[in-house]
Amino acid sequence: MAQGNIEELATLEMALVGYQIEKEKIENKIREIQSQLKGKPVVAPAKKAPGVKRVLSAAARRRISVAQRKRWAEHHKRIKQAAKHG
Repeated sequence: MAQGNIEELATLEMALVGYQIEKEKIENKIREIQSQLKGKPVVAPAKKAPGVKRVLSAAARRRISVAQRKRWAEHHKRIKQAAKHG
């Protein structure tokens, strides 16, 4: 598999996790608003059982690390370009 494809997959996986977290926040807010509209107290949804940690392989951690370094490098590059032109 080419390096670019691995980085793209890692980026997509991280994006998916981020969007799932945002979706959960939005759904909680919707439930809260619906409860307020119905005049009922807000009931928090049941949390997942703690203790089960997601384990990443060394290769997965390395892909994530490489992708993050690439994003930061791009970010710093854009900041320097903005400072030159700004």
